[in-house]
Amino acid sequence: QVQLVESGGGLVQAGGSLRLSCEASGFTKRYRAIGWFRQAPGQLREGVAAIDSRDGSTYYRDFVEERFTISRDNSKNMVYLQMDNLKPEDTAVYYCSTNAHPVSAYRGRWYEMWQATSWGQGTQVTVSS
Repeated sequence: QVQLVESGGGLVQAGGSLRLSCEASGFTKRYRAIGWFRQAPGQLREGVAAIDSRDGSTYYRDFVEERFTISRDNSKNMVYLQMDNLKPEDTAVYYCSTNAHPVSAYRGRWYEMWQATSWGQGTQVTVSS
């Protein structure tokens, strides 16, 4: 089992930036990918970005592409989500999640087919207009 802890959320004005962190502990060698997901009040959880832990390939939903950047530091078992030019519609609880399969295995539909092995507790991001 992998334990995940997110941090870095907060309140920011539209156009601002935040950097989320996800720290993994436990059996960290068992996951092949980590994804960031978010859930706004009254809405379903949705995928935002994902990264393959071995080759570092990155994947983004179109609504965050060129604004968000996902990265990893395998030596520290950390994954980051740099969020720039934030919009009020980015307001949500953000979660990181591990997957035993690489993102490439889902042929582009990773956000619909994600097979989570672990979830963090989430961190709140609020963007004011």
